[in-house]
Amino acid sequence: MSDMLHVSSNPHVRSKVTTSSIMLAVVLALLPAAGFGIYNFGLHALLLICVTVVSCVATEFIYEKLMKKPVTTGDFSAVVTGLLLSLNLPPMAPWWIGLVGGVFAILVVKMLFGGIGQNFMNPALGARCFLLISFTSIMTNFDCDAYTGATPLAQLKSGITPDVFSMVIGKTGGTIGETSMIAIVAGACILILLGIIDLKIPGSYIVSFVVFLCLFGGHGLDPAYISAHLAGGGLMLGAFFMATDYVTRPITKKGQYLYGIFLGILTGIFRVFGASSEGVSYAIIIGNLLVPLIEKITLPKAFGKGGEAV
Repeated sequence: MSDMLHVSSNPHVRSKVTTSSIMLAVVLALLPAAGFGIYNFGLHALLLICVTVVSCVATEFIYEKLMKKPVTTGDFSAVVTGLLLSLNLPPMAPWWIGLVGGVFAILVVKMLFGGIGQNFMNPALGARCFLLISFTSIMTNFDCDAYTGATPLAQLKSGITPDVFSMVIGKTGGTIGETSMIAIVAGACILILLGIIDLKIPGSYIVSFVVFLCLFGGHGLDPAYISAHLAGGGLMLGAFFMATDYVTRPITKKGQYLYGIFLGILTGIFRVFGASSEGVSYAIIIGNLLVPLIEKITLPKAFGKGGEAV
């Protein structure tokens, strides 16, 4: 028999890309934002990052040991969750916030639903929303030694246009990893060049958000207003690093575009019409919940069952 005719069980596609290599690439891509956050806010930000990452890894390890399951901490997915969660925390939050958030992200959102690949929402964002609801005063206090007063998005909400250049480079208040647009985009470029993500979701997210602002923001095509919204808050971090999560995003190409558009519109609704100046976390969580419906709508029909021949 020819060597070309090997019969084996599916799947037949083989790749050298592994979960651990993907997660390591994401960690590498998050380092610019994390590094700038430490530079911008000081050693307490580093403490929060370390506590959150360690709590995520330790929670996964202890749970799997207690449940007598294979230990999966070597795939670095818990490290990514901890890093993303820490970058979404206020820089002066007490250290135990990172501990509580890390345990919730891994135990409740990830492991209780079956572990990696089974969680129905992004663990880091699920934990952040839990912390926002449970410890609102702590999670909305962004005062630190370097910056006090309203965040740039809060200023926009009150009708004041902040310094966009400071927002782009990151010399503003906010969470640890969301302030520097340059650092976030630099990390995103790493993921794009490595082929980890593409621009279908981030691009449709950002474009639909800008269109929504132009139509309903009350400022028309004002470049300063639009730029401040793009550079402020967690939009860039969410669009490139959390909305693109392999587990919680749609698998179809049409679904990914639809998903991105939905996130952009929902983020715009939260920011323009909502009581809060932010909305990225809740928009992505709601989008995660609707992914099964989006996939059902956009999944191609099998040939012979109503599908068309290609």
